Amino acid sequence: MIEKPAPLTDAEKEHFLTHGWIRLSNCFTREQAEAATSSVWTRLGMDPNDKSTWTQERTHMPHHSEFDASEFAPRAWAAICELCGGEDRITPESKIWRDTFIVNLGSAEGEGQKVPPQEFKQWHVDGDFFIHYLDSPEQGLLVIPLFTDIVPDGGATFLCPEAMRKVAKHLYDNPAGVNPHMYPRGHERFYHNPFGSRTPFFNDLAKESTEFVEAHGSVGDVFLLHPLMLHAASNNPLRKIRIITNPPVSLKEPFCFDRPDGSYSLVEISTMAALGMHELKGWKTTAAREAVIPERVRIQQRMKMEEMKRLQMAQNGSVAA
Repeated sequence: MIEKPAPLTDAEKEHFLTHGWIRLSNCFTREQAEAATSSVWTRLGMDPNDKSTWTQERTHMPHHSEFDASEFAPRAWAAICELCGGEDRITPESKIWRDTFIVNLGSAEGEGQKVPPQEFKQWHVDGDFFIHYLDSPEQGLLVIPLFTDIVPDGGATFLCPEAMRKVAKHLYDNPAGVNPHMYPRGHERFYHNPFGSRTPFFNDLAKESTEFVEAHGSVGDVFLLHPLMLHAASNNPLRKIRIITNPPVSLKEPFCFDRPDGSYSLVEISTMAALGMHELKGWKTTAAREAVIPERVRIQQRMKMEEMKRLQMAQNGSVAA
């Protein structure tokens, strides 16, 4: 009989409610991680022993295979369900994790150079594929599994917990929605902003912040973050390969901040706490939900074709030019 994963401890729940994130250890094994990442260097077309071939600082890879999170990382999946209010509130496809690895190799220019997090250029809140509302179901939770050991200054994702309340307030104040860069409906850049770039909104929040968390850890650790958590990639001054994924969690229905029975999820409680409230009586969206097609989709389609060619050449014993 398979042992059911233990629920979150009271301390873990309190940490999430207070800080907007938790780290769970040993959610999957080193052997699982190595099997999943065994073809990464071939897919990248780079030599792990020759940094001159590391021509891209960070790579968001397309997927070739997938695995069931409830089997691959059962403790992480159980925690995801608990934070979101139960598995019945989560879409079935959220259970599927893919090898859409995010690889951070650093750069020759940045090697040995530590950059203060306030100066990172790509602070953001996830969700480049939809118009954002406070209750958006498309991004129910942010998940970061670690597929390599990540030491301090090793290219970890940085979190900015103190900015969460400002993101929540911006969404609360704009029930008609904002685009992925936080421009509100009616703004001249609401529809015309290039979604591949970042808006000053996020970077400005980081510049005025002092509280940052470096999400380092060991293979098999999984960070679970509130969907409104501001975060950014770091520059990886040590240039040790860093591999994570970012499997999306979506909900069947929008978050609800006015439940008659009071059965709020921990994410909902955390959102309301960020606003300094216990419930949001009468708050509702005032415009239609809309999808956005991000530029990364087209980029990853092209990357997948290139990766498949390299994988086939490796299988045939050839060497890519």
